[in-house]
Amino acid sequence: MKEYLKANQEELKGGVAHRDQVHEIPVHGELNTISGGFSEGESSASKRKRYPRAVMTVEARRSDHPPEPSLCFTSFELEDVVPHEDDPVVISIVTVGRKVYRVLIDQGSSTDVMFWSTFNSLQLSPDQLKSYNGCLFGFSRDQVEVRGYIELRTNFSDGTSTQTINVRYIVVNASSAYNLLLGRPSLNRLGEVSLTRHMKMKLNCLDGGVITIKSDQKMTRKCYESSLKSKRGNILNHCSGGRARRDYGSWSRQ
Repeated sequence: MKEYLKANQEELKGGVAHRDQVHEIPVHGELNTISGGFSEGESSASKRKRYPRAVMTVEARRSDHPPEPSLCFTSFELEDVVPHEDDPVVISIVTVGRKVYRVLIDQGSSTDVMFWSTFNSLQLSPDQLKSYNGCLFGFSRDQVEVRGYIELRTNFSDGTSTQTINVRYIVVNASSAYNLLLGRPSLNRLGEVSLTRHMKMKLNCLDGGVITIKSDQKMTRKCYESSLKSKRGNILNHCSGGRARRDYGSWSRQ
């Protein structure tokens, strides 16, 4: 017993720091998230200096903003949701006077993407494209052909209320089951909250209300099945020595 008490006293003298050191997990390096985009393209010294100043003034700006309605989801909003197996949120938007279906809400993407087939379907002119000198990669690290980018007024509506923002779409020549990918730039600008369990996206309206956009589950399933068929075709082409045709989902810019 005396030896036990003596050991405890020595441990207490060492303090909490000693115990923390014993149980500390060694760290051999760091892995960062994928980054990139128009903001990182602004590489001048003055613009780099502006960023830390902006971070320091976040709290001051928040106090100036009026309170916004809470974007929350309830169990009652699950009543119109068909049970699914981790389907993504796929919605429709309106741009250049046309309704565009099969729009994937992709929080893993650092850019907003428009596919070349969608660009042509919207009857946009290649003269409207602005040059983009960066590179665009999928998570598989495959670089894709970038045709340029275009900024379009894009409407998000639930049939009652609408929020409209300017979205800078990078136009890529690649195949996809979707027409558009909405990444973090537009999602952050909207101030949206989406839940795959509820298959809905919510965002605040200028009149103080909340816009609730439901995911089209039938279209979601069709896109998923189409994507699987494309990937199976890629594997078969690769195994047979042919050139693989890739179907891209999430993106990063560098």
